[in-house]
Amino acid sequence: MTDSESVIEAVREDNQTALSRLGSSKSLYADTGGDIDTEPVLRATANAEHAAWETFLEWADSEAHEKAREAFEATAAEEQDHYETVLDHLGDDAYEPREIPALHEYLRGLESTIERVGGFLGRILASKRSKEQVVGYFVGDADPQTAGVFREFGDDLDAQLERAEELLEDVCESDEDRERAREAATGAIEAAYGEYVENLEAMGANPKPVC
Repeated sequence: MTDSESVIEAVREDNQTALSRLGSSKSLYADTGGDIDTEPVLRATANAEHAAWETFLEWADSEAHEKAREAFEATAAEEQDHYETVLDHLGDDAYEPREIPALHEYLRGLESTIERVGGFLGRILASKRSKEQVVGYFVGDADPQTAGVFREFGDDLDAQLERAEELLEDVCESDEDRERAREAATGAIEAAYGEYVENLEAMGANPKPVC
């Protein structure tokens, strides 16, 4: 196992409970304010994709490390495409999210390349779980075509995970660097999970049981 693979596995292990709950059926309930229907699901997804597009574009514009900048540019382009695809399904080209998810508030506060690469990893691991629930919603809604679109988003996340692994190899030269990246990844997952808990508790739901 490479050093980068060890970091990824450690982040998964450190955040096993949070990732499990972010991948539960309650994640859609939290993201949609309890209104699990096609339009709210699409709007919640648009919010996430738009925030990711803006985050990685911002990073690309300010990143000095060449490979990291190229990775963030490529990811921003993917997220822009995701956002525009969701708008097509939403049928509302004018819809533009106004609120920034807690995950992206956290990511935008990261300034060093190592921390950004770690945060990038954390965002991917958290997003993979929530995307699975969106796919499951459209499968359950007997809309295999839309489910297929979101499976493709998941494929892009797989590619982004490979990108993150390569970046970890490029930017982390010591155990201390790898620990900083690991902490930033955990911080990203904790931000996403914290908002999930907050949203559920605001609706009087218990965030703990996994269903």
